Amino acid sequence: MSATATTATSGSPTVVAGGTWVVDLDGVVWLAGEPIGEVARAIGRLRGVGVDVLFVTNNSAPSTGELLARLSRAGVTAGPADVLSSADAAASLLADGQRAGFVGGDGLREALERRGVVLTSEPPVDAVVVGWTQQFDFDQLTEAATLARSCGRLIGTNEDPTHPTPQGLLPGTGSLLAAVATASGLRPEVAGKPHAALVSLVRQRIGPPDRLRLVVGDQPRTDGVLAQQLGVPFALVDSGVTPAGTPSTVPVAHRAADLSALVDELVAAHGPPH
Repeated sequence: MSATATTATSGSPTVVAGGTWVVDLDGVVWLAGEPIGEVARAIGRLRGVGVDVLFVTNNSAPSTGELLARLSRAGVTAGPADVLSSADAAASLLADGQRAGFVGGDGLREALERRGVVLTSEPPVDAVVVGWTQQFDFDQLTEAATLARSCGRLIGTNEDPTHPTPQGLLPGTGSLLAAVATASGLRPEVAGKPHAALVSLVRQRIGPPDRLRLVVGDQPRTDGVLAQQLGVPFALVDSGVTPAGTPSTVPVAHRAADLSALVDELVAAHGPPH
């Protein structure tokens, strides 16, 4: 398959024979917290055939509790071990006791503080970390760029240029990170999908590598490349930032309108649980 080719959704028993699916949240499970289609039924059907689900998001703004509350409102039961974010990946790049400036929401603050990182707006700092927030302004840009120049290290939770919502695409973390990188003159380290820090955390969370079956997402450049890094097939859904019919930049094993349609197709191909 060429790098730009996609395939129609087709059944494959291997992806639903137990094991774990890595499933994106924004654009796959919900849009701005609003569930997409029959997502609760889809997750329930997966679990009914013995598939575990690890929800992995590049959105660093919500805390773990907020992510779990959103899943609950969508009808999906999950615990802290079932969710992983780019905030966790960014925090993994720093050590207990290091000092950092940051731009972001509660999720990034929580992950950094859980790691033992001291958050400050005053030098000296070891790094500046940029995540997603809708409160970004000129003063934050000035402070972040100044701190980053003082230490020479800029970390981004991800480089997604846009963030999907029911009303359309908003500027994403990548847009904020680009502003700080330009103003500071630094090249950022990126932690989230599909980069090494997040890949490492997924592998740790999954356990034995043969348990990983499929990555499901709405962005080939992040979710699709993550699947390549993990060595598993990629399923693209058209419910987020990639409209139906848009060619993919990476090979696509399965494609569907949304998660519900994908699960129905693959579970039907697998047959009843043994």
